[in-house]
Amino acid sequence: MNRRLFAVPMFALLCCAGVASAETLLIERVQEEPAALPARGQTAAAVEARFGAPQQRLEPRGGQKRQWPVINRWVYPAFTVYFEKSRVIDVVANQAGPEEIGPKPPIR
Repeated sequence: MNRRLFAVPMFALLCCAGVASAETLLIERVQEEPAALPARGQTAAAVEARFGAPQQRLEPRGGQKRQWPVINRWVYPAFTVYFEKSRVIDVVANQAGPEEIGPKPPIR
């Protein structure tokens, strides 16, 4: 009885594995196309001078407590930049299309 219960989820997992191989992973695209991205520690002014004005400046998040810094996010066509106190703390590549598996869009 226990073997049958284990076999059903394993069969379902193996069936799904073939589907995922046909899709493009965001990490594969990023590795194939090394892009010029803002560097950690750059100022917001330096990012804007090099890459231009962002398509969108999302509402800041955080700051509810002193220990939680305010995080600002700028969205460019190929990437999203995260700032803390006007310094880059992270850059995330955006999905190229719906068929690409990658990060979820930023919370608006």
